Amino acid sequence: MLTAVLTALFLAAPPPAVDITPAQVDAYVADYQERTGLPGVAVAITRGSKVVHATGYGRTASGTPLTADTPMAVASVSKSFTSLAVMQLVEKGTIRLDQPVRGYLPEFTMADPRAARITVRQLLNQTSGMADTTFREKSLPQPDSLQGAVARLKDARLATAPGTAFSYHNTNYQVAARLVEVVSGEPFAAYLKTHVFTPLGMSHSSTIDTERDMPDSARGHLTVLGQAVAVPEPPGFGNGSGGVISTANDMARWLIAQRSGIVSPASTAELRTPSRQNDTYALGWSIGRTPRGNPVIGHSGELFTSTAEQLLMPESGYGIAVMANTGMAFGDSSALLDGLVAMIEGGTPEPPSDPYLVTDLVFLLLTLVTVALAARGLARSRRWAARRTGWGRLWVLPLLAPLALCAAAAPVFRFLARGRDAMWIQVFYLYPTFMLWLVTAAAAGVVVTAVRLSR
Repeated sequence: MLTAVLTALFLAAPPPAVDITPAQVDAYVADYQERTGLPGVAVAITRGSKVVHATGYGRTASGTPLTADTPMAVASVSKSFTSLAVMQLVEKGTIRLDQPVRGYLPEFTMADPRAARITVRQLLNQTSGMADTTFREKSLPQPDSLQGAVARLKDARLATAPGTAFSYHNTNYQVAARLVEVVSGEPFAAYLKTHVFTPLGMSHSSTIDTERDMPDSARGHLTVLGQAVAVPEPPGFGNGSGGVISTANDMARWLIAQRSGIVSPASTAELRTPSRQNDTYALGWSIGRTPRGNPVIGHSGELFTSTAEQLLMPESGYGIAVMANTGMAFGDSSALLDGLVAMIEGGTPEPPSDPYLVTDLVFLLLTLVTVALAARGLARSRRWAARRTGWGRLWVLPLLAPLALCAAAAPVFRFLARGRDAMWIQVFYLYPTFMLWLVTAAAAGVVVTAVRLSR
C-alpha cells in the first residue's frame, strides 16, 4: 500500500505553486553570503522537466570563481547514486534486494556470524546491524579502495541483529558500492559514469575514493569568527557513501531524472519506501515534510569542510540541490535549502545567523588568557619550586589535566555523540576554537610543569 501511495505521489502532475525566479534566488543567495561570509555555493532548482536556475556563487577554496560547472563535493547525497546503481542491477535480475549480500559478495565477512543474514535492502536502509559503536569506521586506518573497505570488516562485529534497528553507518554504502563492482564486473566509478552520469548528461560528475582524490574546486573551509579559512579535508574514505563530485548543472539533470524515470516507477517507489525501523529513511533517500506540511524526499551530505543537500517536492514538482564549501559545523547548505523551500511555499526565509560567533570569541579570549597565565607561571617558576618540596610538588599535576582531556577528545566526542565515530583531527574541525584553546592549555600545562619541576 505504501509503495503504491509513494508511486502515485511522486509521479503525479505538479499542482500550481509559487513561481520562483532566478533573480529572486540570486538576491537571496547574495544576501545570505553577505550576512554569513559563505565563500562559495552552487544551487540548482528544477521544476518538472525544466531547469529554473543552476549557477554558482562566490569562489572556491583556491580562489577561482564558482560557476554552474564547478565540481563540488555532494558528500552523503552520494548514497542516492549508490542505491540507484544497486536498483539498476535489481531491474536486470542480477541482484535481489531481500537476498543475503554474501551470496553476491563472498568477500563480505565479519567476525559476527549474524552478518551472513544481512540483505542488500538492509545495507541500503541502514538496518544491517553495522554501527559506529562496534566498528569505528572513521578513526580506524582508512582503506584506499572499496575492496579494502570491505576487507577491513573481517574482525568487526554487529551492534544489533540484521533488520532489527536503524543505524546510520557509512560502511553500509561502501559494501553496497563494492557489491555493484563485483556483480557488474566494473569499477564503481566506471559503472556510475557508464550507467548513470553519461546517460543523464552529467558530464562533469565523478566519484572518488578518498579526500586525496578531491579536485581543488571541491575543497572547502572552516569558519572562525565569521571568516572562512581554506583548509584540507581531513583523511577519510568515502566512495559509495560520500564520494560523488558534481556541479549545479549536473545536479539539475539528476533532479529532473528523478521525475522522468531513470528506473521504473515501481523501482522508484521502492527507493522511496522507508523501513519499519525508521519511517524517515528509505533506500538512500530521506522522507519528510516541510514546516508547512508538504511532503519531501531528499538527502543531506556533510563533510568536515563542505556540505550538500538535495530535495524533491513531489506536490509542486520542484527539485533543489545546494552545495556549499563550508563544513558540517556551520550547516550553510541546510540553511540555504530551508530558505529556498520557504520561498517556493510563498514564505520568507529566516535571516541567517552565526550561532558560533559568541562561542568563538569566548574560546579565543580563553586562549589569550591561558597564554598570559602560562607566561606568568613560567616567570614565577623558581619561586614556586622554592616553596614546595617532596609531596608538595604534586600540586603541579592539575596543570596536566588539559593534556589528558586533549588526548581523550575523540573518545569524549564518541560518548557525547552517542557512539558516532571521529578521529582526533576531525574533532578539531568540528570545534576549532575550543580545540585551539584546549591544545594551547595542554601545551602550556606541560611547559609550566616541566619548568617548575626542573627548578
